[in-house]
Amino acid sequence: MKRGEIVEGIVERVDYPGKGLVRIDENNAVWVKNVLPGQRVSVRVKKVRHGMGEASLVEVISKASNEITPSCPHFGQCGGCTYQGLKYEDQLKLKESQVKRVLDQAINGEYEYQGIKASPVSECYRNKMEYTFGDEYKDGPLSLGMHKRGGFYDIVKVSECRIVHEDYGRILDATVEYMASRNIPYYHRMRHEGYLRHLLIRRAAYTEEIMVALVTTTQLDIDMTEYRDMLLGLALEGKIVGILHTYNDSLADVVKSDRTEVLYGRDYITEKLLGMEFKISEFSFFQTNTKSAEVLYSIARDYIGDLGGSDKVVYDLYSGTGTIAQMMAPVSGRVIGVEIVDEAVEAAKENAKLNGLDNCEFIAGDVLEVLDNIEQKPDFIILDPPRDGVHPKALRKIIDYGVDRMIYISCKVTSLARDLEMLQYSGYKVEKAVAIDQFPTSSHVETVVLMSKVNTVKG
Repeated sequence: MKRGEIVEGIVERVDYPGKGLVRIDENNAVWVKNVLPGQRVSVRVKKVRHGMGEASLVEVISKASNEITPSCPHFGQCGGCTYQGLKYEDQLKLKESQVKRVLDQAINGEYEYQGIKASPVSECYRNKMEYTFGDEYKDGPLSLGMHKRGGFYDIVKVSECRIVHEDYGRILDATVEYMASRNIPYYHRMRHEGYLRHLLIRRAAYTEEIMVALVTTTQLDIDMTEYRDMLLGLALEGKIVGILHTYNDSLADVVKSDRTEVLYGRDYITEKLLGMEFKISEFSFFQTNTKSAEVLYSIARDYIGDLGGSDKVVYDLYSGTGTIAQMMAPVSGRVIGVEIVDEAVEAAKENAKLNGLDNCEFIAGDVLEVLDNIEQKPDFIILDPPRDGVHPKALRKIIDYGVDRMIYISCKVTSLARDLEMLQYSGYKVEKAVAIDQFPTSSHVETVVLMSKVNTVKG
């Protein structure tokens, strides 16, 4: 087996996050993406060392015994939904084993693994999508959608995507047709020229409120009144409550705002979660699967249990729009949330008022810096960091509080495993863990871990 060679083998297993181990022969194996356990595949070797290498998928020669035909017409072209070729129950089994494999390697001693909790809905579950303008092929017609699998520039129009409500497809189709008919150019990321960059859509699961945000550069001056009116005239099941025009001249290919204008309505939608109401703005973090988030937060609340008194202080670190903090407020003396996104913090403050909570405080800033300035020390800590986990210096400060119990909510179990190493070294033990399927058909999965302090923190 050598670099560039095309070889065949059986996918023995698929580890998190969606990397399959393909056995070539007794002495050789490769890791490859976009495969399922039991498939026979041909792959092109990219690199190899001592019989273990990395490869890219060339062809699925024969399907796995439990494989089904994906329901989405964009499957295979779009970069998402790796596991759509499996029945939902088989997706759950695969993710459950993936998380356990990572945790078993990371956790010292025995712990209670509670398997995986299914999402209440396995289709049409996402409440937010970010689409990119571009072309389906070089110099092709204008497109709007997701990046092609394995590509960075080509865009697949995903108007029949199965993980979002049909309203997303209607807005997407109408937008690309409108812009194409007026020859409005998309932003070329290599040349840094053009106008159209992204389309962000949020749609609440319970209230069915919709927000549409068109993201452009400032290189052209185009009146968006007609575009606004066109959107408001669409036949949708939900209701558009806000249309925004966001300007972004950043060279980076990210959805961000230098300046935002409200073309219609308001700059937020409202959503319900476990009986509470939340305002969600354009860039506020909110779990993308509302109904599965209710499962997640219910489990977190059960893990927390009785805090032992109404005077207890809870830290909700990486708090987003304050959902977890507000779930904890009724059983706590005070909840302090820390979030780096200013917009999310303002939304969290408004949400607390909306729900009649007066014992929540939300602070804008980096957890690493903010912790030095909070006078009230915590009795309990909830961590819900970004995918890369907690900064080591911030984690050290968190550990130094010495709280008896801590919950870590992770959207990337490998980052969780890395942070558990320091937490366990510093005297914490994992009591129980559970996976929650927030992202059906994808390779992603949420994990919740309850830890308790058993030893004195080491120096």
